[in-house]
Amino acid sequence: MLSFFKDYKIFAIVFGVISIVIVALIYNTLNVYQPLPVYQPTMVSTELVDSTLHYKKKYHKIADFSLTNQNGKTITQNDYKDKIYVADFFFTTCPTICPIMTKNMASIQKEILNDDAVMLLSHSVTPEIDSVAQLKRYAIEKGVNDKKWNLVTGDKKQIYELARKSYLAVKDQGDGGPYDMIHTENFMLIDKKRQIRGFYDGTNPEDIQKLLNDIATLKEEYLQ
Repeated sequence: MLSFFKDYKIFAIVFGVISIVIVALIYNTLNVYQPLPVYQPTMVSTELVDSTLHYKKKYHKIADFSLTNQNGKTITQNDYKDKIYVADFFFTTCPTICPIMTKNMASIQKEILNDDAVMLLSHSVTPEIDSVAQLKRYAIEKGVNDKKWNLVTGDKKQIYELARKSYLAVKDQGDGGPYDMIHTENFMLIDKKRQIRGFYDGTNPEDIQKLLNDIATLKEEYLQ
């Protein structure tokens, strides 16, 4: 009888070890690192993409830019060199989705405040209204940290082309001036190579959490 229990104990131990190994293997298989996609114009709704890019399937990157932030400082792509950043398009007098988007961008700012690898960039779609002084007032009101988050204004043609040809983020109004645009609620996640790695609904808390998770995933990519 004692021999039986002894043999059973050994069997139980061996079975337990094998079970742990199997569970660990299954867990690792299901949690294999999956890189984020690299978005190309053909992967995005055509209404958000300039017609010249409708058939572009690879090598899409954010173009060089030179805009002015809430402090009157010139901001270029060099200020975001080797950074991951979240971009969006807004205007300070927007009464609908912009306040929600700005609030959610502020929540992202809070999460990445001490992370030197991540920054934020918000482009005004009404630069004729959003002067430096106006952006500064808005930045103070919304709690913008100048070291992490630039609100930029500038030449409307350049902002339009960035929105339509780089970030693939706004609709062409069509019935106004040549550079009139209707911004969307989209937040874009941009990697260190200036590639788009994700689109998110800037008014949706669940998408904001997904964005934060994807930032962590993107950071992991640079450790591979």
